[in-house]
Formats: sequence, C-alpha cells, structure tokens
Amino acid sequence: MKKILALIVCAMLLLSCTAALAEKVGVSMPTKDLQRWNQDGANMEAMLTEAGYEVDLQFASNDVKTQLDQVENMIAEGADVLVISAIEGSSLGEALAMAKDEGIPVIAYDRLLMDSDGVSYYATFDNYMVGTVQGNFVKDALDLDNAEGPFNLEITAGDPGDNNARYFYQGAMDVLNPYIEAGKLVVISGQTAFDDVATPTWASEVAQNRAENILSSFYANGENVDAWLCSNDSTAQGVVAALDANYNGEWPIVTGQDCDIVSVKNMIAGKQSMSVFKDTRTLAAQVVKMVGQILNGEEVDVNDTETYNNNVITVPSFLCEPVFADINNYTELLIDSGYYTEDQLQ
Repeated sequence: MKKILALIVCAMLLLSCTAALAEKVGVSMPTKDLQRWNQDGANMEAMLTEAGYEVDLQFASNDVKTQLDQVENMIAEGADVLVISAIEGSSLGEALAMAKDEGIPVIAYDRLLMDSDGVSYYATFDNYMVGTVQGNFVKDALDLDNAEGPFNLEITAGDPGDNNARYFYQGAMDVLNPYIEAGKLVVISGQTAFDDVATPTWASEVAQNRAENILSSFYANGENVDAWLCSNDSTAQGVVAALDANYNGEWPIVTGQDCDIVSVKNMIAGKQSMSVFKDTRTLAAQVVKMVGQILNGEEVDVNDTETYNNNVITVPSFLCEPVFADINNYTELLIDSGYYTEDQLQ
C-alpha cells in the first residue's frame, strides 16, 4: 500500500511539474521597426523562458489587424497569460473580451489598453514623469528661472493612438507652460496643442516632414530654435534630420526618450541633448515577476491604483522610474551597465 501511495504521489508531482512547464505566455509587441520593441521582446522572451514558461512572442508590423489576429491566435492556442503592448490602445477590444471570457489575465505592457474591462494589470514606466524629466531638462539647460530670454521652442509629440503620448506631452508641458505664458519661451509656429504637434505611429519621417515645414515657414530668416521638445527618439531623429538639412542657426536643445543607438550616437555628436532612459530589462523583469505571481495565485505587485483609467476601469499598475542620459552620464548608464557595448555606439 505504501508503494502504491508513493507512486501516486510521484505521479501527482510529475503532473504538477509538467503543468508548470506547460504554462504558456503570449507576448504581443507592436513592431520590429523600432529598436526598443526588439529589445523589449527579446528581454521578455529570455526572462520568461529562463523562468520555465513557454513563450509565444509575436511582432505585429505596426498593423492593428495583424496584432488583433495574433492575440486571438494566442488565446486559441492556450495562452495562460497575455502580455500586450498595443499599436493602438483601443483596437483590441474583441481580443480582450475573448481573453476575459476564457479567464486569461492580461498585462498591458508600457502602453495602456483602452476601453475594456479585460485588462488585469498595467506595467510601464511613469509616463507623466518621463515628460517632466524632459521638461525639466529644457528648463535647466536654458536656465529659465534666471536667464532673460526669450527663447524659441518647438514641440514634437507622439502618436495620438498611444495613450502614453499624452502623458509624456502633459508632463513636459506642465513644466514649460508657465514660461510660455510668461513669454520667456516663445513657440513661433504657434503649434502647442497636442493634436497639432502629434506624430502618428511615432514615425521619424512624419516628424521630419513637419519639422522641415516649421523651419521653412518660421525660421528661414536666421531665427534660432533654442529648444525642440521631442517626446521620443524616433521623433527626435526626424527633427535632427530636418535640422541637418534646413537649419543654419545655433543648434538647439533636442530631447528624446528610449536611448536608441542612433539617438545615443547623435547625443555623442552633439545633435541630441538627452534621452530618457527606460531600462527595458527592468520593465521586463517586473512583468516576468507579475506573470509568476498571477500563475502562482499570489498577490501581484502594483504601486498605483488610481492614475490609469482606460475609460472603463482603473487598471492596477506598476510604474518604474525613468532617468535621463546625456553626454555626461551615458557611459555609466548605458555602457557600464551592459545595456550597450562601446562598439555599438561607434
């Protein structure tokens, strides 16, 4: 009898281990066209695999229908948890409803999933703080509290379909608006509202075209642009390209976000002043931890239960803290930490 009981216990343990190993995590990333999503996807896949999960990682080529199909396929193929970074926050309602019906928890990754109660958690960097970091960098670099001014400012924000873009914009503008209202910062183009400065799909070429139009229309007679607030690196790269081709004044302060290799090289060359560093390894590690807590039936770590309302529910969130890299600290932040090698930045 003891032998039989022992065999039963062993069989149960084996089944338990097999079930744990069989747990599947679907990871949906928006595109491979931007460096940061390749890094996010690779970091997530490596950490989840190391933790013992089966990983289904898909990139959607910035096509909403493709992403919807991919997520629905992940559900059909038995995903136990979904991690989704949406191309457009309100576009996945059908898939999220399907996931909720199947009892599959969903973690919104870096971009909040909107207009659905099928979102379990949100993991991101503090998006409003990203904007305040950029705004404060401009404020300090121009010494706005002490310098006489006025200084000329232009603004390039992010994708209107990405809920984060408005947080980035608002955080920066809350810092800079008092100086605009006081006349110390002047936006010669007059384009300050989010809808006027937004960049669909964060596309560099869209940002470049708009910047070229601004430069040719408002800065063709020797006026200086003192600062160009860009919400991320892909838009900053577009602005830098426009400045290279169409601008003869003193080089402006240019902000960014993500520390893309191209932008770090521009920083070293003096063409981009800073980039908010969101260490994707930190965010990926937090999400892997949350996945484990979900699958183990544990309490999931969150540190914000009030801020991120998706028009249906307020989503429990974990916010990582961003910092900025510039010419003075990029070596410590990016190379010494192992995020990049020196060769990659040559």
